[in-house]
Amino acid sequence: MSLPFSQACENNKAPILEILLRIFSESKHVLEIGSGTGQHAHFFAPRLPHLIWQTSDVEENLADIKRWLDICEAEQPKPLLLDMLKPVWPDNYDAVFSANTAHIMSWNLTEKMVRHVGANLPENGKFALYGPFNYDGTFTSESNERFEQWLKSVSLDRGIRDFERVNACAQEVGLELMEDNTMPANNRTLVWKKLGS
Repeated sequence: MSLPFSQACENNKAPILEILLRIFSESKHVLEIGSGTGQHAHFFAPRLPHLIWQTSDVEENLADIKRWLDICEAEQPKPLLLDMLKPVWPDNYDAVFSANTAHIMSWNLTEKMVRHVGANLPENGKFALYGPFNYDGTFTSESNERFEQWLKSVSLDRGIRDFERVNACAQEVGLELMEDNTMPANNRTLVWKKLGS
């Protein structure tokens, strides 16, 4: 039986890794929110051997994630159930990574994710969020505008989020924007740091 595969997970994984190697260099335990198929964990964990990479997702994706973890070069903990509708957050992580989630979840759940990350990260903890974003209410490319149309055709709750709105939500919970990295194919990797109290 072939492994579950997502092209979105494969896109830009090498450029994302370059950023993670830098921003997570002093981190020890990363929580990945919305691990999907588990491909990112399979690729990143062996290349970030100083980290414990904790996958998580909704119930229906956990079996697929485990299949990728079972063939991973780096031993990793089993995937956790983490549903933004009723999140129960794990302890002891000092960094968070999430990719291709904000435009798939509703804005309400995206906001809830950011708020819970801010509430649960320790001081100086890092949060990296990858995906497409709009700026000043404008698409950054025609391809992103077409992507938005496709997202809305699947569900009206989906959509490319406005950077300013996401960042404002992050600031409200003590997350300070450190980096806004331009990625291939009109994506970004946003990085926040949790401020001290």
